Amino acid sequence: MFLKHLTLVNYKNFIEKSIDFGAKINCVVGPNGQGKTNVLDAIYHLALGKSYFNPQSSQNIRHDQDFFLIQGLFDKEGQEETVVCSLKIGSKKVIKRNGKIYDKLADHIGVLPLVMISPADRDLIVEGSEVRRKLIDGIIAQSDHHYLNLLLSYNQTLSQRNALLKYFALNHKFDKETLSVYDAQLRDYGLPIYQKRKVFLEEFIPLFEQQYRQISQGKESVSIQYQSQLHQGDYGAQLSECLSKDRAIQYTSCGIHKDDLSFEIDGHPIKKFGSQGQQKSFLIALKLAQFAFIQKHTQTQPILLLDDIFDKLDDQRVAQLVDLVNQNRFGQLFISDTNFERTEKIVQATGQGYTMIELP
Repeated sequence: MFLKHLTLVNYKNFIEKSIDFGAKINCVVGPNGQGKTNVLDAIYHLALGKSYFNPQSSQNIRHDQDFFLIQGLFDKEGQEETVVCSLKIGSKKVIKRNGKIYDKLADHIGVLPLVMISPADRDLIVEGSEVRRKLIDGIIAQSDHHYLNLLLSYNQTLSQRNALLKYFALNHKFDKETLSVYDAQLRDYGLPIYQKRKVFLEEFIPLFEQQYRQISQGKESVSIQYQSQLHQGDYGAQLSECLSKDRAIQYTSCGIHKDDLSFEIDGHPIKKFGSQGQQKSFLIALKLAQFAFIQKHTQTQPILLLDDIFDKLDDQRVAQLVDLVNQNRFGQLFISDTNFERTEKIVQATGQGYTMIELP
């Protein structure tokens, strides 16, 4: 799958911009503030229906304008496909594929498989568990629509249960029978989500460890541990045990919405004991494992976006990353960087065809 052409209208800093891309490696270079990252984010937006950096879609509209439009022309298995994502203030976001509007935006997920690697990924290490759950969910959802539907149903039920707990507290009443309806739904949705996450991580973690060994040349040992309250047994029983606490805090305190991943290097939390280079290598390995997983389960080479990743990586780790690209396991690759000469030198070393796109 290849992106041939991109058109932006009122998207972030762009008034109107059209860009043609090559088939293999595309480098978007220029000074800070010119929109390199925004170009990559627009591609991500087309594939996943949202910005990688700002999920508030209306905030991606250029200042003093009332809409944005992103249009991409793709070559997918020899067939041209046009995807348009647009938003007008006061209206719902619209995604069209070959002129047809999706009834549900979720139906578009997985149509254009894509992986993004960015400095913002550091949030996976330093921020709370929600960011890491989104990583898991985002990877699985690109190849499993049933999982995505389960997750949407779970989150809706969770929101309803939390609202009911707040209603009970506010009105000094309690109806266990009504609450039990939501408990049953959370159990029915939550258990298969947990099982799918568990199966996913059993496959994903070895892929990640393999990628990290290649980037670091085996200098460090890394691991990922899946943390879930559902490891302890029956989810329905846990909801009953947590009822008194839930009524007090007016929030559902147990379930798969509390799942987390523990990231470690040489047996210690990478957040505290990993250098910047080690943390960046860890994150790149995560995303390359994501690429390998999606490629296997969709039978498609995802588009790979590398946003400003060469900073903080030493020459040896950059060389290892370039070697991975040079093994020709990747399809279309997009790289953003501030340094034209550095970027061109790196991509020349791959021996692959490349296109340099310079933003003034």
